[in-house]
Amino acid sequence: MAEPNALPRYRSNLQGEVDGAAIYAALAESEADPKLAEVFRRLAAVEQAHGDFWRKRIEANGANFRPSPSTRARILAWLARRFGPAFVLPTLAANETRDSAAYDNQPEARGAGLPADERSHALLMRAAAGKGGLSGPTLALLEGRHRGGGNTLRAAVLGANDGLVSNMSLVMGVAGAAAAQQTLLLTGLAGLVAGACSMAMGEWLSVTSSRELYQSQIATEAEELREVPDEEREELVLIYQAKGIDESQARALADKLLSNEGTALDTLAREELGIDPDQLGGSAWTAATWSFLLFSAGAIVPVAPFLFLSGRTALIASLGASGVALALIGAGTSLFTGRSALFSAVRQLIIGLAAAGVTYGAGAIVGISLG
Repeated sequence: MAEPNALPRYRSNLQGEVDGAAIYAALAESEADPKLAEVFRRLAAVEQAHGDFWRKRIEANGANFRPSPSTRARILAWLARRFGPAFVLPTLAANETRDSAAYDNQPEARGAGLPADERSHALLMRAAAGKGGLSGPTLALLEGRHRGGGNTLRAAVLGANDGLVSNMSLVMGVAGAAAAQQTLLLTGLAGLVAGACSMAMGEWLSVTSSRELYQSQIATEAEELREVPDEEREELVLIYQAKGIDESQARALADKLLSNEGTALDTLAREELGIDPDQLGGSAWTAATWSFLLFSAGAIVPVAPFLFLSGRTALIASLGASGVALALIGAGTSLFTGRSALFSAVRQLIIGLAAAGVTYGAGAIVGISLG
């Protein structure tokens, strides 16, 4: 029998494996590519086997623990089924990388070879999310998927958070100056529109600039391919050698890829520059539109109560609605940070209300001074 204080650790390990199996199963269900779906199914099977390992350890201690997937795992699984694997893969890659060393100091896990499996999972997820490279068939299967898409889930949560905190602080600052109801409402709506337009324009410029940079780099690569093809071949050989392929195979692969100009340029863009020529960072207008909508979704929360209520009631309702939204956004960040939802919600609530308190105080001081 293992030491009694090992049971909490065993339970935590089992919960993590159950969550992983559920998420990988959801990825397999939602993945259109049958080969990649099979990769996710195998990962789910490995997680289930790991879960059985820890379940037996728990039972050997005379206890019984049959956990269901956690709320966080169920949300990520739902997001994968609803929006596709690309929506959650960057989050999973970050989580797998963070947790890849979790078993390194656990003797039972080392004896069963679990640490190597976890590091392998992290490598696969980084490749699938476009954050790393693999050689051989796995690289061929995963290369170029989701590259340049960024972490959509993270961007969505943080975009709404920007709108909520900035506009709540703005409204509370004006409220601190004892402004009239109409002034508060006008300030909030103006802050929403101005902030959303600023965010959208900034996103459009960012994506457009990135696309122009990528296009310039690809054009330079195309020119080098025409003028100094031998040098480009050597660069590609070195890249493949760095991925673990021996020189003869690397040269054969480089020669085959460079035999076609279109394939050669596509390969060099992906391998040497890390650019997906089919995406180039995505659509600037799509990014701008989503930035506008997400910022607006957060910014409307502290303003909405002033559309239906008045006086102190509206102010309290605005703070209450903003507090609930802050807590929900904080819980949302736990999906990609790995922290508990309660901790993240409370932390976000404290930070947001502190910002509102500072601006309210500043508004009060300015209001008194002007009065």
